[in-house]
Amino acid sequence: MELMDKLNILADAAKYDAACTSSGLDRAGRPGTIGSTTFAGCCHTFSADGRCVSLLKVLMTNVCVYDCQYCVNRRSNDPPRAAFTPRELCELTMGFYRRNYIEGLFLSSAVLVSPDYTTERMIETLRLLREEYRFGGYIHAKAIPGADPLLTRRLGLLADRLSVNIELPSAKSLSLLAPDKKKEAILAPMGQIRDGIAASRQELRVYRHAPRFAPAGQSTQMIVGATGESDRQILSLTQGLYDKYRLKRVFYSAYIPSVSGPDLPAPQGFQPPLLREHRLYQADWLLRYYHFRAEELLDEERPDLDPRMDPKCTWALRHLEFFPVEVNRADYEALLRVPGVGVRSARRILTARRVGPLTFEGLKRLGVVLKRAQYFLTCSGRAPRGLKISQDGLLRHLIALEAPALAQPMPEQLSLFDPPPAGPAG
Repeated sequence: MELMDKLNILADAAKYDAACTSSGLDRAGRPGTIGSTTFAGCCHTFSADGRCVSLLKVLMTNVCVYDCQYCVNRRSNDPPRAAFTPRELCELTMGFYRRNYIEGLFLSSAVLVSPDYTTERMIETLRLLREEYRFGGYIHAKAIPGADPLLTRRLGLLADRLSVNIELPSAKSLSLLAPDKKKEAILAPMGQIRDGIAASRQELRVYRHAPRFAPAGQSTQMIVGATGESDRQILSLTQGLYDKYRLKRVFYSAYIPSVSGPDLPAPQGFQPPLLREHRLYQADWLLRYYHFRAEELLDEERPDLDPRMDPKCTWALRHLEFFPVEVNRADYEALLRVPGVGVRSARRILTARRVGPLTFEGLKRLGVVLKRAQYFLTCSGRAPRGLKISQDGLLRHLIALEAPALAQPMPEQLSLFDPPPAGPAG
């Protein structure tokens, strides 16, 4: 099979792996090496506005010994199969880099022969890139659950970021749809990566040239909508992963019936739960940056996120006793809980009010989204002039703010090899 044929097959097979993150790493280029990384150096997918993908996202192989019902590469499926040799993938990566197509590599793989065998092939690829080709750019590698811990460590010493897909939100769902995989086998490498990162940081404090293990951290991905877990169960799992394994990011992937096996028949008219995926990402942002806890956002009475508006607005409407917040006296934590106030604008508020009292016009200049925040803030004890609204009216207004965005079609992820969209005629 020709190299470009393999690339078309394995790049297309990798599109279900989410990795829309920055590199999370700042490493300057060094004499004798090729490439470098910056914190925002890698844009990992095509976006609807045409921004360039600078990361080659590809599988080592799509030949798999597992039969996970939600996966297009499962053993019982019959897609075109291919596999790179380590040398082929290195030549491809370096060729794309020299043409300025990419800034780094996202390498995942189906399980060929065994987890150990697959990991060894990935290690050899990264070893060649780092040692023979002297590639210093960003590399994100998928660790294979079930592989020998020594192999996972070798992989982490060559890659900048590692990730282990948790796949599904519960052990019950995993046993039903991926009987070859076990919860313990997935969590074990997560713990190893966490401990390896912590140990590496300690070594670097003693000796600054010590080898770095996964310096950009680890992440994971789970499928949403293939099984019946509630948003509360998913967010509780997410919270536990952040707390216990110190993950940088949890990715959510809406279940796509077209790639599923016969044990996952899609109801007539079923659409991927993309809006649910979007709300989970919004809630995840609240967990990571706004100091919310999963149990604050959802409970047994309300186990699912409101699809009509974002989770922060939903929380605010359920806790009106917390509001209004006086912007000239509130602390940072209180400001973060106000809809329309973000992390940056909250910090700007704390800085600006040292000079003098803030007004609503001043808040707008600081980046506060007043169309939401005005209902939950006061400036020097005053609400915006003429603002009178009931709780029901507030609910209707916040839902109306979301309606135009929800009416927009969801952007598609494009292939690295698709032709660009046609421009306007004339």
